Amino acid sequence: MRLLPTPKGTPFTFWYTLVLVGTTLFIHLGDPAQVTRWLSGASADVENLAQEPLFVLFASALFYKGALLSVFTVGFVLVLTALERRVGGWRTAAVFLAGHLFATLATQLTVAAAVALGHLPESSRSRFEYGIDYGVLACAAALAGVLHLVWLRWTLVAGVGTMIVSDLVTLTDPVVDWGHLLAFLAGIALWPLLRRYQRRGSAAASLRTRR
Repeated sequence: MRLLPTPKGTPFTFWYTLVLVGTTLFIHLGDPAQVTRWLSGASADVENLAQEPLFVLFASALFYKGALLSVFTVGFVLVLTALERRVGGWRTAAVFLAGHLFATLATQLTVAAAVALGHLPESSRSRFEYGIDYGVLACAAALAGVLHLVWLRWTLVAGVGTMIVSDLVTLTDPVVDWGHLLAFLAGIALWPLLRRYQRRGSAAASLRTRR
């Protein structure tokens, strides 16, 4: 049961999952015109970032592109639950947002520059840009850094890294594929901070036990 989120043990993962369930059902069951309008308004594309950057950066992480039940959604629940049980809800949310914001801004600024230089068509400024994949990949990388079993840590890094590199080789969607790599690297960059927190938590627990 510790693999699954609970409202008390892992509140961020639990409530965020419920929000995503609601928005995903809306995407699949809602009126197509309404769905398109909502996704267009929440998309963190170049046009929207130029007008309402803070709103779309957060709103774009409230929608999921795929099926409600998939390998990715199961991975989302397991990864975020495992990370939150180790570093807490606020830090898990911070890791997720760091990956989402960093990858989104880096890729969309690149798109804006490419359009300005004539390397991409003007329509690239308003393509739909939303989802949870950047945040999940950052959390997966962060989780690897706080796992105590070294073999499990590098198995996780190798597995996710292989998937990302495979996508970069095919480049089905260059913007998203490079965003995945950036988000994963953002999670790895947070290893020192998360490990420092773990050490402080372990030391505090040891001190309470001795007392």
